[in-house]
Amino acid sequence: MIDTHCHLDYLDDPASARGELGLTGLVCIGASVQHARNAVKLAETLPGVWATVGIHPGDSAEDSPEARAELEALALHPRVVGIGESGLDDYWDDTQRPAQMAAFDWQLDLARRVGKPLVIHTRDKAGADSAHLGVMDMLRGWPDVSVILHCFSGHAGLLHFGLERGPHTYFGFAGNTTYKTAREIQAAAQNIPLGRMLLETDAPFLAPVPKRGKPNRPGYVRHTLEFIAALRDLDPDELERITDANAERVYGMYATPSAG
Repeated sequence: MIDTHCHLDYLDDPASARGELGLTGLVCIGASVQHARNAVKLAETLPGVWATVGIHPGDSAEDSPEARAELEALALHPRVVGIGESGLDDYWDDTQRPAQMAAFDWQLDLARRVGKPLVIHTRDKAGADSAHLGVMDMLRGWPDVSVILHCFSGHAGLLHFGLERGPHTYFGFAGNTTYKTAREIQAAAQNIPLGRMLLETDAPFLAPVPKRGKPNRPGYVRHTLEFIAALRDLDPDELERITDANAERVYGMYATPSAG
């Protein structure tokens, strides 16, 4: 079982996540310069751990020539399998859209140059979709970059756009898929082609039912797997096989040298 998106360096004991609930691999997301350093260090030292490097839209103020130079160097590391998470976030009142867009555009270009997928964060206020529309506008200029729509919201427009964009666009489903109110996310999880689905935790955030309200753990991706398997009337082992193969394909995980 692979957790395709977690913040392993936020855990008190990152090594303890390996192997829990059958976990065999995980991708630690480096969403700022410091977290990118942490992610790469963990990927170098812990078997079954890979990293991404980038600037989260909420941290776009740290985008600078110096930050870009360091992240470009880290992006070439053999244990780094993706860029980001990047994207657009209009949830907060102090959103700095020009800075977010500049960082997003640069990371799209970096992903293209190094040939690794871009992990995309998209978040709006309830009832709004400016960030979702903005992500679609940005991606239209980069049709050949592989992307992962992390913690997919179920937004109908982005779903249609991503499916039409082609097989190098993947949808990541996190623990919030299991929440009673997540009807749009569940509808998307029930209907998208299985070859485009990834499973993730976003640990330590968004713990799935039955762990909701507690700090999330990478191994809890299994709860999301079992929930979606039931939605789709699939054997969980079959869904695990498919989504793990998807993760290995988009990230090129086992084409990289092993840690340890």
